[in-house]
Amino acid sequence: MIALTLAEVATAVGGTLHDAPDPQAPITAQVVVDSRQVQPGGLFAAVQGEQVDGHDFAAKAVADGATAVLATRPVGVPAVVVDDVVAALGLLARAVVDRLPDAAVVGLTGSSGKTSTKDLIGQLLRRLGPTVCPAGNFNNEIGLPLTALQADRETRFLVLEMGARGKGHIAYLTRLTPPRIGLVLNVGSAHAGEFGGKAAIAEAKGELVESLPADGVAVLNADDPLVRTMAARTRARVVWFGESEQAQFRARDVRLDASGRPSFTLTTPTGSASVTLRLYGEHHVSNALAAAAVAGELGMSVDDTAAALGEADALSRWRMEVVERADGVTVVNDAYNANPESVRAALRTLAAMAGTGEERRRTWAVLGEMRELGEDTLAEHDAIGRLAVRLNITKVVAVGGREAAWLDMGAKNEGSWGEESVLVSDADAAVELLRDQVRPGDVVLVKASRAAGLERVAEALLAGDEATGAAK
Repeated sequence: MIALTLAEVATAVGGTLHDAPDPQAPITAQVVVDSRQVQPGGLFAAVQGEQVDGHDFAAKAVADGATAVLATRPVGVPAVVVDDVVAALGLLARAVVDRLPDAAVVGLTGSSGKTSTKDLIGQLLRRLGPTVCPAGNFNNEIGLPLTALQADRETRFLVLEMGARGKGHIAYLTRLTPPRIGLVLNVGSAHAGEFGGKAAIAEAKGELVESLPADGVAVLNADDPLVRTMAARTRARVVWFGESEQAQFRARDVRLDASGRPSFTLTTPTGSASVTLRLYGEHHVSNALAAAAVAGELGMSVDDTAAALGEADALSRWRMEVVERADGVTVVNDAYNANPESVRAALRTLAAMAGTGEERRRTWAVLGEMRELGEDTLAEHDAIGRLAVRLNITKVVAVGGREAAWLDMGAKNEGSWGEESVLVSDADAAVELLRDQVRPGDVVLVKASRAAGLERVAEALLAGDEATGAAK
């Protein structure tokens, strides 16, 4: 973070100093909301959560080295007191970004693939200069300011993932950290129940391109009809990516190897180059094109872009993490979250990993519920079960209650003998079944909405002596 005095922090957030004998005391380390992460010279933001009130840890944070606390009331240690700690975090982030006029701010959003694409962009841009782009998912009104506050005067690129739970959320985030490049990946069914349909989701996602300045760049998915309409909502220059002839950043000759890793020819306005990704799944081709478009706009050559994409890794947990056990069982942990589009992509990757002919491997799709789909919940779960059977997935293990039962029924109705799927009550039951029936050489995919907690299934399959294999 850029060093600021307590007095400067108070001015930036409209706060008042309390129990702070030295207003010129500097904040030289990171701003955190977890007191266990406090560093000497940092600032602890006492956010009140559903279970824990950060104010209860104010004294400990200062004792552990924090210069002060951002709080809504005096806490007996140096503090900047504000009406709303979360809003103050946003104001502080804006103050820091305003002190970085030469840094390029990249904002990205979409219904699926945001974090994976953000990680790709970060790995590409680090080749061009100091970049702030932490692994993980920090895309809300707390996480985004905390990410921006990691920037310092050396930062050239600030990459920010922007999520939304409703209309106006992305517009708010863009006011905190005004982007010069705005990327929209797709508009899918994720959170359709909360938003009221895909048209409403598109309206919210498009707030990103509406925020761009006239000399900015909107990077849009030419293959998504709802994203294409966003070109009319921005003053910025539009750059397209995708398979469409309209796209300046395109992929030709896409293919998957036996492990499910894609290769393709990257075509750009300045030339073409071959790319082979370390990531698993054809859906990452679109993510890679989006990252290439951003990097190209910021000065990276096509050859450097292709090389960087080929060396990029999956940085954030539980997103197509592929680990092979010592006995040859491959576990694909994609349990961070799920929506219909991402589950379809994961199933197609699983099918590719099965191989062909006599060497074809048995495949298991351990699937839980997809949340927040509204009136489409039954139809989407049924469709996923049917797709798994059409892709010749050996066995679906549907985990959970009503939604899982719909998924299980879809698979059985699509199948021939009713043996294509099994319904189990919870993660423990899934683990018990898999430990009994999975054999060497099998491939097991685990995927569900975050609340289902199915990462426990993958972790159990990789625990102990069985997991002496290395990540692939």
